Amino acid sequence: MNIHRGIVSRTTPLTPTLRRVTLEGPGIADFLSTGIGDEYVRVFFPHGDDPTEVSLPVPEGDWWATPPGAPEAPMRTYTISGVRPHVGEVDIDFVIHRTGIAGPWAANARPGHVIGLNSPTGLYAPPADTTWQVLVSDLTGLPAVARIAAGIRAGIRTRIVLEVPDENDRVEFAVPENVEVTWVIGGNGHGPSALGQVVRSIVDARLPLAEGYVWVAGETVALRDVRAYLRRELGLSAARFKVIGYWTPIENWTSKYADLPETVRRELDAIWVDTPHDEPEDVQVRFEARLNQLGL
Repeated sequence: MNIHRGIVSRTTPLTPTLRRVTLEGPGIADFLSTGIGDEYVRVFFPHGDDPTEVSLPVPEGDWWATPPGAPEAPMRTYTISGVRPHVGEVDIDFVIHRTGIAGPWAANARPGHVIGLNSPTGLYAPPADTTWQVLVSDLTGLPAVARIAAGIRAGIRTRIVLEVPDENDRVEFAVPENVEVTWVIGGNGHGPSALGQVVRSIVDARLPLAEGYVWVAGETVALRDVRAYLRRELGLSAARFKVIGYWTPIENWTSKYADLPETVRRELDAIWVDTPHDEPEDVQVRFEARLNQLGL
C-alpha cells in the first residue's frame, strides 16, 4: 500500500450538495487504480489551520501509522469518481455538509490545498455467471454507481435506483441500453431513507436468485435491514450481494460506542471472535442486530 499526496487542481459543483474535487501532483502520478467501479480510498485531511499542510501517515503492511511525534490527520473513506492516469488526475466527489471534517473541507477546497489518500480497494464483484443485477444507493454512492454503470458487461440486465435529497441532486450519467435508472427523492439525512423498501420491492424470490447480483450502498443504519433481508430471508450467498455502509446518521457514533460498558463491548467483540467458521455476512447480521438493540 502507498500513501499519496494529492494537490487540489480544481473543484466542480455537480449539484447543490455534491462537489467534485480533482487532485494532481507528484503524489498522484503513481496512483494505481484497481479498475473496479466502486474502488475507495482513505482520505487524510489537513490536521491544522493550514490547508496546504497535511500530516501523512506511513504505510505499515496493509495499514498505516502516524510517525512518532507527528499530528494525526483526520481520516474519512471515499469512493473514487474518476481516474485519468494519462494526465495524472484523480476525482473524488464529496457530499457537502456544514459539520464534520470532509464536507466543510470540500466546500472550501481551493487549488493548492492538499489531502492524502491511500491505495484504492474495490468491492463490486458480480460472479461471472450473473445475468441480472440491482444497484441501489443514496447520494454518497452515486459516483460509484456511475463508474460501475460505465463498465457493465453486455448481457447483464441492470436496474439502478438512486435516492437523492432533491430533484436538483440528480446527476445524469451514460448507461448502456440494458440499464434502467430510477431516481427517488428522500433520505440522505433529510428524512427517512427508503433504501430498504426499494431493495425489498425489486429483489424477491420470483427472480432467478442464483443468477443475480445486488449492490447496495448508503446510510449504514438503513442498510442493516437490507443485509438481513438478502442473507436471512432470501438466503443469497455472500458472493451474490454486497452491502456497504458509507455513513451513519447517528451523531458521535464512535464516541457513543466507546462509552458502552466494557461488558457490552466484550460481548460485541465476541460476536466476531467466537464464530470464526461462520460466513462474515452472517456474523455482520448478528452484530448489527445487537447494535440496533443498543441504539447504535
